[in-house]
Amino acid sequence: MKIHFYKYQGTGNDFVILDNRDGQYSAISKEQVKHICDRRFGIGADGLMMLNNKPGYDFEMKYFNADGGESSMCGNGGRCLVKFASHIGIYKNIYHFIAPDGPHEAEIDADGTVSLKMKDVTKIAEYGADFLLDTGSPHYVKLISDVLNYDVYKKGHDIRYSDEFAEKGINVNFVQQKSDFEIIVRTYERGVEDETWSCGTGVTASALVCYHNENGYNDVTVSTKGGKLRVEYDRLNDDNYINIFLCGPAEKVYEGDVEV
Repeated sequence: MKIHFYKYQGTGNDFVILDNRDGQYSAISKEQVKHICDRRFGIGADGLMMLNNKPGYDFEMKYFNADGGESSMCGNGGRCLVKFASHIGIYKNIYHFIAPDGPHEAEIDADGTVSLKMKDVTKIAEYGADFLLDTGSPHYVKLISDVLNYDVYKKGHDIRYSDEFAEKGINVNFVQQKSDFEIIVRTYERGVEDETWSCGTGVTASALVCYHNENGYNDVTVSTKGGKLRVEYDRLNDDNYINIFLCGPAEKVYEGDVEV
């Protein structure tokens, strides 16, 4: 199969995107996706997305992990797909699209920043001294004091493949709080099975755990290996977080053709 692809990245979280509005790539296999995402033998990416037609929405986001399997929501992927939509002529003041975890809204600011509304979060569970929550994908959040010198791969791998989480998998975030308003996050992602340069749903999960206003509006700057993101949200109480926006850059890297 010959495909025309587009490569995008959001704070170093990179994706291959296929314009599938005519359905020509719908039969792509798990092995083909895995090959495309391979960094040595393929194009190389943390995941692959298709932009599909969907009645009632501007488009549908279909997401595959680097291992080829269909996956849950990807925040940076969603932001990149919105920017891609604008580049192929889908122009909206506010984008409405459907993703693996349900409907989303997004807008592109004048400076190119993409602000993506995430799903509401209705529970943050304590897990020992750590936290579990779902921001469109399941996340484990662990607060530590020196995240830059932490063995994220080993520690993340150990948690992801522990008896509790091995079957379904979980994304593991290690978080250092620099101030009330800024955190550093490093993430081990399931499906990629490695540390990624940035994880949008993980950044969102970490920012919710590290709220600074007990109730009301929060605005958290998040540093990742690939750059900075911002998470805005309203905290109602321990179990209710609404109006959650993941904001940051999303850029085209290149496009081309490949046989798979």
